[in-house]
Amino acid sequence: MAVKSKKAPGFEDNMRRLEEIVRLLEKGDASLEESIALFREGTQLAKNCDELLEHAEKQVTLLTRGEDGTPVETGFADDE
Repeated sequence: MAVKSKKAPGFEDNMRRLEEIVRLLEKGDASLEESIALFREGTQLAKNCDELLEHAEKQVTLLTRGEDGTPVETGFADDE
């Protein structure tokens, strides 16, 4: 029997959970322990999102090629 590998959550899934955590923390109903656990989870999700965005930016750079076939840096909002 083949074992199914569990796929890591994508950017959108991470963002949805992060938004849910923000709502829960803003609501203020969680205990201190729950709030700390949510905050810890949120910081990990934010790190994951940052890594996924960085990877996507590298892919876009590699996929964007000039006439001579070399990668051409594209202008992202932060770079302007």
